[in-house]
Amino acid sequence: MVTSTHEATHRLFQEHPEALTLVFESLGIPPPAKSDFGSITPDATEIRPLERRVDTVLKFEPAMGESFLLAIESQTKKDPDKAKSWAYYVAHLSAKYDMPVLLVAVCRDRSTAKWAAGPFECAVGPWPTQITRPFVLGPGTVPVITDESTVTQQPALAVLSAIVHSDDRRVPAILETLARGLLSFDPDTTAYWFEVTEVGLENTPAKEKWRELMSNVITHFPGHGTLFEEKYLEGKTEDRASLILRVLEKHGIDVPDDIRERITSCTDLDTLTLWFDRSLTASTAEDLFVENPEAPQPQSGTDQV
Repeated sequence: MVTSTHEATHRLFQEHPEALTLVFESLGIPPPAKSDFGSITPDATEIRPLERRVDTVLKFEPAMGESFLLAIESQTKKDPDKAKSWAYYVAHLSAKYDMPVLLVAVCRDRSTAKWAAGPFECAVGPWPTQITRPFVLGPGTVPVITDESTVTQQPALAVLSAIVHSDDRRVPAILETLARGLLSFDPDTTAYWFEVTEVGLENTPAKEKWRELMSNVITHFPGHGTLFEEKYLEGKTEDRASLILRVLEKHGIDVPDDIRERITSCTDLDTLTLWFDRSLTASTAEDLFVENPEAPQPQSGTDQV
């Protein structure tokens, strides 16, 4: 089953493969550059309906040195069947692309990480025909980051650290450091990393702590018009306006250009929320602006609710 953690790590490694620096350091390979990586389809299927799919597959092609594939899997619990799937992934990808494959497993808890390290053998009696040994990124290999400067210099690694150590007793300090460090970036970049972290924390208690920190960031100086606050609210109002128009469209309600403009240009989130609630039962676009659909429509001008 694909979980939020799978989705977050997939996005993290696809868009920021520099998060794999720890793997390269451990193998004695020079730190990678983002330009050294290319993504390929994670589909490892040969005969349907038997479907096998790796979370993320990256092709590492440095200017100098050996090229290879990285097959990255997020594993949140022990799964005996995964050993068989992993062996298949490695053999199939290596044969298909004629390249060696490094299998990387990302784990949040120590017991799963210890299990995921293998080795997993396909053997007859004492003779192993194939041995699968994933490289594990887990609590024992990913450092706890509580230094703000590390967050600003290596945000991808810091986010990975927060996800991997989400069950650690030090997680409040980890998340607080991460939040402070991410605020050093421009608002769009900060919002991006905040979102990846939230999704990656999935349903852990740490996710509530993270949402609280995000809320504090937005509301610490409410109404002061900071750039981050403006960008955050801008995104929220755009989303809400789009939802209103979509609901009206799904209900087959015609939206005149002037009303569409009124909705999309409104910057007050509370007003947009009220209009959205009314859109659920509206029979005409004008119903958004009156308490009672049968009451007279307000005159054009400032938004009236």
